[in-house]
Amino acid sequence: MTEIETFPTLDTWAASIAGRIEETLGAAVLETGRALFAGPGGSTPAPVYARLAQADIGWDRISVTLVDERYVPETSSDSNARLIRDVLLQGPAAAARFIPLYHPAVTVDRAAALATQALAEAGGRFDAVLLGMGEDGHICSMFPNSPTLKTLLSPTLKPAVLGVPHGRDGMAPSLERISINLPYLMSAGRVILGLKGPVKREMFEMESEGDPAIQPIAALIAAKVPLEVVWTEAN
Repeated sequence: MTEIETFPTLDTWAASIAGRIEETLGAAVLETGRALFAGPGGSTPAPVYARLAQADIGWDRISVTLVDERYVPETSSDSNARLIRDVLLQGPAAAARFIPLYHPAVTVDRAAALATQALAEAGGRFDAVLLGMGEDGHICSMFPNSPTLKTLLSPTLKPAVLGVPHGRDGMAPSLERISINLPYLMSAGRVILGLKGPVKREMFEMESEGDPAIQPIAALIAAKVPLEVVWTEAN
């Protein structure tokens, strides 16, 4: 079983995650002159982003992107990019370069191809990644029973961004999405999974013992992703 680090409060949980990301990105900037970070949207990472935004780590040499995105423009309330811009890319972090996954392309697959190209030009390897997990066990846009799930979880493909169609018969996702694949996480320098609440801890522990071909958490562990699981009971 992968070790789960436990923190008593939301503040200590968020501070620990932000500190790890700050440390890793700062070290990459000092060593190579640049860094690449990927994180999720949603409400869970907001307190982490608020702390990270104030870090003095040379943001003008750091590129920021998302681990997944809904196929909607930033003007939409469903856009993950809105959270990144409104919470993370503030203060010192406003100097960072943002690489969107969404592009107003003809199809979601074309938008994903453009995002793959942009990330490759930015270095192609994430120095640090922050992940969240849904109560159904999904990470990024790797949803249970999705038609693209096995492709997203294939460890033998190149790092890529892929289009994710609507779920079948009312299954998630309800909107087309764009997502990084497992090989991006396998090649990352540091991957942190931030979990809140007892339901998600129970789901993580159950999914850890699952089938790597169809269960994202099991796939992360089987692929030896450099995973750190950070949990607080607080929601």
